[in-house]
Amino acid sequence: MPSVAPLDLEGHVVTAAFLGDTPVFATAAGRIHRLDGADKVTEAHQGLLSCVKDASNQTLVTGGEDGKVLRIAADGSVTELADVPRKWISVVAPGPQGAIAYAYGKTAFVRLADGSVKEFTEERTIEGIDFAPKGMRIALARYNGVTLHWVGTAGAPIDLDWKGAHTGVTFSPDGRFVVTTMQENALHGWKLDGKNGPDARHMRMTGYPAKVKSYSWSPKGKWLASSGAPAAIVWPFASKDGPMGKAPLELGTRSNIMVTQVSFHPAEDVLAIGFIDGMILAVRIADGKEALLRRPGKGAITSMGWNRDGKLLAYASEAGDCGVIDIAA
Repeated sequence: MPSVAPLDLEGHVVTAAFLGDTPVFATAAGRIHRLDGADKVTEAHQGLLSCVKDASNQTLVTGGEDGKVLRIAADGSVTELADVPRKWISVVAPGPQGAIAYAYGKTAFVRLADGSVKEFTEERTIEGIDFAPKGMRIALARYNGVTLHWVGTAGAPIDLDWKGAHTGVTFSPDGRFVVTTMQENALHGWKLDGKNGPDARHMRMTGYPAKVKSYSWSPKGKWLASSGAPAAIVWPFASKDGPMGKAPLELGTRSNIMVTQVSFHPAEDVLAIGFIDGMILAVRIADGKEALLRRPGKGAITSMGWNRDGKLLAYASEAGDCGVIDIAA
């Protein structure tokens, strides 16, 4: 079994990730722990609500109850990107060319690398943001669908409508699809093939016994893995129509023990699956072969993140039960 270097932190851990070779763990209290020779701590927020890795420059982008949006580097240094007093920043996203996005209420903001800020307002509260893989374009998840905006041009936004509350959004790595998590036990997708409005190609991805709170694209975008069931539900996106009319794979099935987190290996079609009891499995897509990475622990797995070469996996739990797994050991 792979070796595990445990780390016991206080309270709920929101994000586990690698910044370069440094594993970092962001707690809900607003502390960023770095395992850099020892456990080093950056006091970032008075309450942390959102934390996403920016892979392009190996930093974290965070939002807090203190109204601040920060960029945190591997050495613990902090750059303030926005300060909005008395607002909770629960949605952040990193983008291309040093851009970041954040939202509160019905307004989203894109801050470009030069410090200029673009503003986008919706009729309903913005629950999720993602940048397209190519071009400066954002998707905003809201009640009854998604809005696509070009950041640098004055072109009209595109509305992708589907009734219900959409709580998160992701572009496929090739930019051909947009998929949302929903308040109901489902994902919903659209094929971006030029048909907008009522003619947009819909993908209803249903059948989950619980809400989907974690998703991960495979390295080449052929698969989208998701939590929300007693197995990782993995949808096929290799064909031109994605998962339309196709059943998903079910990997790492464990009777009634729910999957809480999924994270694809950075280079191979291998999926790390974290469960509500703290167990972590790795499963190979090609043949479903399983490897136990971690036995059950104190709390549900809340985040997982691979290092660049895919030999180390950082993990975190809601009980502060964290660590690094050495796959090569």
